[in-house]
Amino acid sequence: MTQSVAIIDVPFKYRHTCWFCNEPSNYVFEYHATAHTPHSSLGIPACKECLKLAKKSPLTSIWDCQMAVKDELMRIYAKHLAIGVNWTEQELIDSEFSCKVFEGFKKSAWMMYLIARDRVNATGWPLSLDGVEIDQDSFVVGFEFDGVKYSSLAKAVTHYSQTLGLDRHFFEAILSQVGRQRFGYAVRISRINIASPKRVKQEVVKDIAFEQGSPLTDGTWF
Repeated sequence: MTQSVAIIDVPFKYRHTCWFCNEPSNYVFEYHATAHTPHSSLGIPACKECLKLAKKSPLTSIWDCQMAVKDELMRIYAKHLAIGVNWTEQELIDSEFSCKVFEGFKKSAWMMYLIARDRVNATGWPLSLDGVEIDQDSFVVGFEFDGVKYSSLAKAVTHYSQTLGLDRHFFEAILSQVGRQRFGYAVRISRINIASPKRVKQEVVKDIAFEQGSPLTDGTWF
């Protein structure tokens, strides 16, 4: 399959590895940069699950996208991660589960926890293209808006989407075009179009992209 963006450099030990979670990778997530993205378009090795999650939340940079993927993995595998909170490996070994259902849990639970934990904790290798390192120093992990500090841009998006009943994918599509500095603008446009049909929302995103000097040719992210 022909890639429309350059794939990042992959260290030998990370061949066929998902940049987001360190699981085996057979796909490439194409991050298409906009006028406000602090890096060029990138092809990122990804597993099937992280590819799907990343496509839903490109946000304003690959690092914001990475944080959004982590948040979703934590939500999806919350029960697996809870095993490590409620048990130690030795406690599971020493537990006296007898019925077949709990016996199966006893055998697989700790491994389920370790896999989920390692996926969430994976940081990805430093990004570079053709040997040139992509500067991450200017990226700020946290985000502050209207006097409230959030651990990430993705957390702020989740908060406003849930509190105001916004179409999250539409909200994120606008945000990816205007940048995190215009978060309030993205909120306002999302609220104005809260009852608009999908077709209208797509046209709004296309118009904004055109105004930003990066017209969309392959549709939108929702």
